[in-house]
Amino acid sequence: MSQTNILLEAGTNELEIVEFHLEEAADTPEGAPYRGYYGVNVAKVLEIIRMPKVTELPEVQHRSVLGAFNLRSHIIPLVDLSLWLGKRRAEGTEPPKVIVTEFNNVTTAFMVSGVNRIHRISWESVEPPNRYVAAVSNNSITGVVQLEGRIVFLLDLEKIVADLNPQLGLRLDHAVDWSANTRYRALIADDSGLIREMLKDLMQKANFEVEAVNNGREAWDRLAELKAKGEQEGRPITDYVQVLVSDIEMPSMDGHNLCKRVKEDNYLRGIPVILFSSLITDKLRHKGMAVGADDQISKPEVTHLAKRALALIEGRG
Repeated sequence: MSQTNILLEAGTNELEIVEFHLEEAADTPEGAPYRGYYGVNVAKVLEIIRMPKVTELPEVQHRSVLGAFNLRSHIIPLVDLSLWLGKRRAEGTEPPKVIVTEFNNVTTAFMVSGVNRIHRISWESVEPPNRYVAAVSNNSITGVVQLEGRIVFLLDLEKIVADLNPQLGLRLDHAVDWSANTRYRALIADDSGLIREMLKDLMQKANFEVEAVNNGREAWDRLAELKAKGEQEGRPITDYVQVLVSDIEMPSMDGHNLCKRVKEDNYLRGIPVILFSSLITDKLRHKGMAVGADDQISKPEVTHLAKRALALIEGRG
């Protein structure tokens, strides 16, 4: 099998990241500039371009929004990542680059000092950021990985875009009647504390009892505990949890690998699995299908998430 085919496989717990850097100005005139290394999932990157001609916007939510530019008849906002992260950008010897991204059906461009290369890594090598790293990065870091002797921070572009556009955040449709006679249990796996708490709150409003964990590894360990209990008591897994909702991008174990493990386990496979991620697009949906996901929903369609979770549970009932 060629490497190209391997890269297209789902459930291998691997990802490709674009590594780029930001040049940070020194605090003192005699100091040297600092270069920070960052990464973003290739699946979110449309293309990398030279600095375009930017038109200022009349009103912006944050000073990091430099304006917008026209790319093949699409008007795309441009965010200076250095400013967003609270850094003073240093002028490098090379002109800056622009990374054009698409996720959650939103196209946004980010200006960086330079782009290094693409790496293929395992999610097992990605560590969650500690509290200090999360705090100093405005909670915009989802993972930390060491590559070729460098520490590379994986950026939470979803949070950045949602903070710049609050209307893009998760919202539950309150016009829907969520009253139900049965209260179901959901296990949710998401590495973003903000998304995790919002999902938990919104699913609870939809009459779900929710247990939330930080990543796919924690979800798999929890399911293993429930499996041992169920086999000892002679009860099916659906007596303990009726639906599993998982993000895709997570340190230690991603959602595709988690789903693949669940569906390959004779005891656990009866749990409906919903992949709920910004990576659910027409181009990438086949990966979720390959690992046996029962449904795939793009953020921030949280109302559809609750409805379709109920439909899957009751359809199996």
